Order: sequence, then structure tokens, then C-alpha cells
Amino acid sequence: MEEENKQAYFTSAKDHLESYVQDRLLLIKLQATEKSAKLIGVLTGVLLISILSFFVLFFVSIMAGYFFAEVLNSMYAGFGIVTGIYAILLGILIARKKYLEKFVANTVVKIMFDKTDHENDEEESH
Repeated sequence: MEEENKQAYFTSAKDHLESYVQDRLLLIKLQATEKSAKLIGVLTGVLLISILSFFVLFFVSIMAGYFFAEVLNSMYAGFGIVTGIYAILLGILIARKKYLEKFVANTVVKIMFDKTDHENDEEESH
């Protein structure tokens, strides 16, 4: 009789352990999916804003080129000024490349390791 109780206990413990491991794996998958979805959402928003900003900047640059061309009576000089401004901005961006890379990496890490509502609830209950 005692041997049967031990067998039943270990069988029950094994079943509970398997269920727990499966539930934890499912939780990890759901959390990874949530964080990936959040990252994709942020990247999509940034991409859309970037595309629209590009077009605005493109047309403003054309307008500025024609404006300077009108003021200076030279198409080459007008668009040359706009090109010079972009060359200076490009130089600044290249000089600050490390800071930009660090900012992007930190943002991605922050999104991936940001506590979800579920994780906050778990910490409060312990």
C-alpha cells in the first residue's frame, strides 16, 4: 500500500512538473511575442515618420534651392548652398555616428527588456 502511495505521489509530482514547464514555456513565448510586437510597432512608426519627413525635407530643399537661386541669380549657387548645408549635416552625422548607434541600441534594449504589466503584477505579488 505504501509503495502505491509513493508511486502515485511521484506520478502526480511528475505531471505537475511537466504542466508547470509547459506553462512557463508558453509564458516565455507570449512575452517574447509581446515584446517583438511592441518593437515592430515602434519601428513601423519610426519608418512612416521617416518617409514622410524625407518627402517634406525633399520638397523644402527644392524650394530653398529655387529661393537661393532667385536671390543670387544663379541656379548653381542656389542649389550649391542647399547642397553645402546637407554636406555639413552629413559631416555632423558622421562625426556623431557612435552616439546615434548607442541611442538606437539602447532604445531596442529598453523595449526588449521593458517590464510588461504581467511581469509587474508578478513582482508585486512576491
